[in-house]
Amino acid sequence: MDREFIAERQKGLQNYLNVITTNHILSNCELVKKFLDPNNYSANYTEIALQHVSMFFRSEPKWEVVEPLKDIGWRIRKKYFLMKIKNQPKERLVLSWADLGPDKYLSDKDFQCLIKLLPSCLHPYIYRVTFATANESSALLIRMFNEKGTLKDLIYKAKPKDPFLKKYCNPKKVQGLELQQIKTYGRQVLEVLKFLHDKGFPYGHLHASNVMLDGDTCRLLDLENSLLGLPSFYRSYFSQFRKINTLESVDVHCFGHLLYEMTYGRPPDSVPVDSFPPAPSMAVVAVLESTLSCEACKNGMPTVSRLLQMPLFSDVLLTTSEKPQFKIPTKLKEALRIAKECIEKRLIEEQKQIHQHRRLTRAQSHHGSEEERKRRKILARKKSKRSAVENNEEHSAKYSNSNNSAGSGASSPLTSPSSPTPPSTAEHAPF
Repeated sequence: MDREFIAERQKGLQNYLNVITTNHILSNCELVKKFLDPNNYSANYTEIALQHVSMFFRSEPKWEVVEPLKDIGWRIRKKYFLMKIKNQPKERLVLSWADLGPDKYLSDKDFQCLIKLLPSCLHPYIYRVTFATANESSALLIRMFNEKGTLKDLIYKAKPKDPFLKKYCNPKKVQGLELQQIKTYGRQVLEVLKFLHDKGFPYGHLHASNVMLDGDTCRLLDLENSLLGLPSFYRSYFSQFRKINTLESVDVHCFGHLLYEMTYGRPPDSVPVDSFPPAPSMAVVAVLESTLSCEACKNGMPTVSRLLQMPLFSDVLLTTSEKPQFKIPTKLKEALRIAKECIEKRLIEEQKQIHQHRRLTRAQSHHGSEEERKRRKILARKKSKRSAVENNEEHSAKYSNSNNSAGSGASSPLTSPSSPTPPSTAEHAPF
């Protein structure tokens, strides 16, 4: 219990926690959150998910669980199960279950209608939803299982069924994709983002694990996340920048992260990025600078249409003949528009709070810095010396006046015309 030892150990543990919490993947890990905030992360989410999935199977007996896919995603409140259809035992599907997030602004009726609408969405660059249902507190979706996995699995050479931490947190080999892959996959992702933006469908959840690879084609996953009101994988990044305040600009910023990972085989160490390592083409760096640089984060993101016109993507030929289809009734489009505004309003409020907190922290840091303390000490000494001089002058003046008074036998004011007026402390004290 030696005081110095405890202080040293405390400092070491604080440094350890700082390293963990600044690692984007580790800071979202359930074990870390339960350790730092046990009151808000005490529930057993696997158990809750199983209860909901069991209730679903009572009404849909044709499905059967093969095995739970433990921790394959990064979300604490989203769980996955490998499935099969009883009369097609060789086909494998993936069931995902998630409860509501803090940005769920749709009414229960509109929310359930939109979730059930997702299987009707047909687009060459959206991964097809086989089945979708929802109640007032969660949603459940089924998609085909893809042995090849996601774009992130390709970059990290990982097995899709492995836990998220094992797959991506400490890769053995860091290597980016070929230039042609970067161009093709990037163009496909931008095309589907433009499609969703034109439809007024909020996304905001782009990252490499939400892009399924099907041959040489990228297909976007998890359109349901924005309907559920779930937080984005990159929220801790874009919430720092007040110019990234719409879901369209969020998608563009997240695309910058995706492009960086495709190019260098790893995420950026920090954002904004001051300088980019050598890339397969300067055209890649130009797009990265427009989405991740200090200037871009300070001044705002380009549009998806602008990115499509940039040299990296403008000459990519898309060979698909599949015609996109996604009919959203007018009433639901209006509900989506209002929900999108509410999501953006909460983001702006959060950005404002972060900005104010930063200013306060900077002020406190400056006030408590060694340099500032020295400056205040010097000022205090100067003030003390000045006060001493003034007191001496005042005392001398009083003494002189009392002598004059005694010599003449008449009273006179304390300050004689010949003695100078002491300088005002308030006028000369530096602030």
